[in-house]
Amino acid sequence: MKNWLVIVILAVAQFVMVLDSTVMNVSISQVASDLDTTITGMQAAITFYTLTMAAFMLTGGKLGDKWGRSRAFKIGSVVYGIGSLLTGLSPNLTMLLFGWSLVEGLGAILVIPAIAALAAINYTGKARVAAFSILGAVTGLAAAAGPLIGGWVTTYASWRYVFFAETIVMIVVLIFSGRIKDVPNEPKLKIDILSVILSAGGMALLVFGVLQSKTWGWFVPLALPEINGVEIPAPLGVSLVTYLIILGILVLWWFLRRQQKLEAAGKVPLLKVSLLTIPALRGGLAGFLVQYFAIAALFFVVPVYLQTILGYDALETGLKILPLSAGLIIASVVGSWLTSRRSAKYIARAGQATMAVGMLFVLIAIGPELSGWQFPTGMFVIGAGFGLLASQLGNVNMNAVSKDDTSEVGGLQGTFQNLGSSFGTAIVGSVFIMLLSSGFTAAVQSNATIDPTVHEQVTAYIEENGVPIISQADAEQIVLDAGGSDEVAAAVAQDYADSQVQALQQALFIVFGLLALSLMLSRNLPAEVVAKPEEAEEEPATPRT
Repeated sequence: MKNWLVIVILAVAQFVMVLDSTVMNVSISQVASDLDTTITGMQAAITFYTLTMAAFMLTGGKLGDKWGRSRAFKIGSVVYGIGSLLTGLSPNLTMLLFGWSLVEGLGAILVIPAIAALAAINYTGKARVAAFSILGAVTGLAAAAGPLIGGWVTTYASWRYVFFAETIVMIVVLIFSGRIKDVPNEPKLKIDILSVILSAGGMALLVFGVLQSKTWGWFVPLALPEINGVEIPAPLGVSLVTYLIILGILVLWWFLRRQQKLEAAGKVPLLKVSLLTIPALRGGLAGFLVQYFAIAALFFVVPVYLQTILGYDALETGLKILPLSAGLIIASVVGSWLTSRRSAKYIARAGQATMAVGMLFVLIAIGPELSGWQFPTGMFVIGAGFGLLASQLGNVNMNAVSKDDTSEVGGLQGTFQNLGSSFGTAIVGSVFIMLLSSGFTAAVQSNATIDPTVHEQVTAYIEENGVPIISQADAEQIVLDAGGSDEVAAAVAQDYADSQVQALQQALFIVFGLLALSLMLSRNLPAEVVAKPEEAEEEPATPRT
């Protein structure tokens, strides 16, 4: 491969993009404590971060076409660096939502599509395959290193230093980014504002609805939302979550119809819907969606369980996840080596099946302490499956279209990746939190030995404060504070501990089921093996002046 500097710059930027969210997940309890917020608040921040990227990624791709991919990459790097700095300085959840979820997210929507497009522009033939394999491997490495980096820095210093370091790294990336070649931009390109609103609005309604399901209920109302102390009724006795999800789907359908009309009229759509008729691209994007759904869900519920319920610190959490990191790195390398020996379809299906098997091991291992050989084995196998997928899907998507559509596909890739992450954190996280909360309530209500006065006090506490994610010891203390005896408090706490294990099993079973079904989504991936002979490489595009 010629011109290694370009792929190094792009790989470093890719590393930072992926590292960011994994660090936040593994440090979740400490961040929540420092910002005086809750795990539910952190779930919202993580979800809105990925939602910002999913909602505006297509717009970021179009801005890359309009400004030039290299210029978009530079602007995005500046915005991302500022967001990282604001995140590191955050005194509360509101500033974290602004600096991390919004500003960093908006920087990422420019950087991520540009990385994919610039890799396709600067390399051709076998070098392009190698470039995307490197980016896939770096994605895996960042996902693997994130828990350890975040855990070590958070435990021995502060999670804030990770974000300060990201600011410095993005400055270095910006300095060397002038060496990246680009193709001419399209300054007269018009971006349809209504399409941007419909795309962002539809996804926001959908994800926000799912996120609130743990509080408002999926269909039957669990609680009514309030605005300035005024309760919003549930129309026809149906939870507002149902209406938000239906409305989100309708808005996204309107968005797709508008894109079809714009494309048919010869205008520039935000999303070229005709691209979705390409079978290989559909398969690759579906793979991204499921892959990141699974990893985001796992990286949310497992750290929450380990830290909040079992009392692990950030470093111990990172070490517990370490087998996944090891499997991911090894399989990324193996997947890249297999590219010229097996088809993308073969390798991707092997990755999906491997992730499903790994999740099954994790489900079997779930217990009060997550101990035994099954848990580390399962995490290693999940990481291996992720690594195999990461080594293939980016190259499949880019090779499915012409060079003119690489920026569009880069935006689509980022959209599906982050939409999968949003849904993984929102759906599985909400199910997990809802089951934990209901588990404590059920433990109190089912214990016949509780004095009626104590029962009333605990019930009043739950109604007033809700049920935060708590440890077995915290549950016992709540009952003691309400006047319960040591025996009753211990019995309620043990019932709650049993429900914690069930909640984790039920939440992760959703991921296992989706991974098993994902094998059907990969049937359209290319069944041909990438040519093994050396290919003559074309010169990269001439730099813009």
